[in-house]
Amino acid sequence: MTAVDARPETTTERRFPTGFRWGTATAAYQIEGAASEDGRTPSIWDTFSRTPGKVRNGDTGDIAADHYHRMTEDVALMRELGVTDYRFSVSWSRVQPTGRGPAVQRGLDFYRGLVDELLSAGIRPVLTLYHWDLPQELEDAGGWPHRDTAQRFAEYAGLVAGALGDRVPTWTTLNEPWCAAFLGYAAGVHAPGHTRPEAALRAAHHLNLAHGLATGVLRDALPAKAEVSLTLNLHAVRPLTDSPEDLDAVHRIDALGNRVFLDPVFHGRLPRDLVDDTAALTDWSFVKDGDLATISAPVDSLGINYYSPTVVASGTSDSPSPWPGADEHVRFVPAPGPRTAMDWPVDATGLYDLLTGLRDELPDVPLMVTENGAAYDDYADPSGAVHDPERVAYLRAHLEAVHRAIEDGADVRGYFLWSLLDNFEWAYGYGKRFGAVHVDFATQRRTPKDSARWYARVIGRGGLD
Repeated sequence: MTAVDARPETTTERRFPTGFRWGTATAAYQIEGAASEDGRTPSIWDTFSRTPGKVRNGDTGDIAADHYHRMTEDVALMRELGVTDYRFSVSWSRVQPTGRGPAVQRGLDFYRGLVDELLSAGIRPVLTLYHWDLPQELEDAGGWPHRDTAQRFAEYAGLVAGALGDRVPTWTTLNEPWCAAFLGYAAGVHAPGHTRPEAALRAAHHLNLAHGLATGVLRDALPAKAEVSLTLNLHAVRPLTDSPEDLDAVHRIDALGNRVFLDPVFHGRLPRDLVDDTAALTDWSFVKDGDLATISAPVDSLGINYYSPTVVASGTSDSPSPWPGADEHVRFVPAPGPRTAMDWPVDATGLYDLLTGLRDELPDVPLMVTENGAAYDDYADPSGAVHDPERVAYLRAHLEAVHRAIEDGADVRGYFLWSLLDNFEWAYGYGKRFGAVHVDFATQRRTPKDSARWYARVIGRGGLD
């Protein structure tokens, strides 16, 4: 990866470094639709969304934002915004319907067309191989708790790299493996909807292994200049008080939310305290000789997804917990201040803390803010305009935090607004809107919100006024 200038220009404006990557992001199941077209078969999210009571209003991603048929329109919107990069994910079951065997060329053709359209628009493609949509047949065979799924993922990575490696410069193996493991297999609120804490720990390890195996495959298949990365939703964890008990709660959540991935990937080790804290659930015998060496293959950058901080205290969680081994020691406390429509606190200092903490822990690893954004109750007014001043304020505060982190030595090379479009918001269905572009799901009409136009001005000037 080519380094950008270490510090922004000294001006009255807050300019970002030359070469800073301004992007936006989406995920396949959330926007594509065309759930059964051109050979695509069900993923775990197709199954989960059809399970009564799992998704609000019984919503599914069958149509979503119909991006599969409106891709050229959506790339044109990106071009109007002036983004330099677009982070998208590939639907595994669209490319390899059973999770095994040869690729379906019709599925790959969609992504070939998307990449070509992006390049024609002067937008750099940033491809994510996995954003939670495991082919259902692989889940039926054991899913992420089953070791073979990591091998299947590496094979899939090779198929996609063989088709797109000559035109995609940046590759991300996994998006937010914490959610896939712990929300999917411990809390049961994401697909596949299981509540088996030991299985979540297995899944976390096998997701790490999948990342390592796929990194090796990508290094072999891609041009030497291609970038390989991983995206984590690291938790900015804070104690309610400075008591030893509350600080212990922070340490436990840091192990389960952050170090369960950071330590194997960047340090080639398991967190010893995590192994001890979860001894009643597992002996970690699913970690085999050589796994940690595979997992810790070097990457070119680390993606950070951030929305809000987490405040914890000692005590017992009174709700279904995705934190196996910590839930009897940790109580989650509502943070003060304004909140989004997701009821998430708005506090940009958590992003600054994460970026500067990684500056110190991983000084040689470039960082990218690969998701940041907010859901609000947006609507089109009688004139058709969508005014979202709360989102503009949220984005401004978080870009200020990124700028301050860069000034303080964090090697942050890009920012991706989540999301380009209003979309299928997982278990919330279509009730939560994160998009910079409003989507009328009845007509599929796209309307850039005020926040989209604000972001375009930020990109155009290369910083904040």
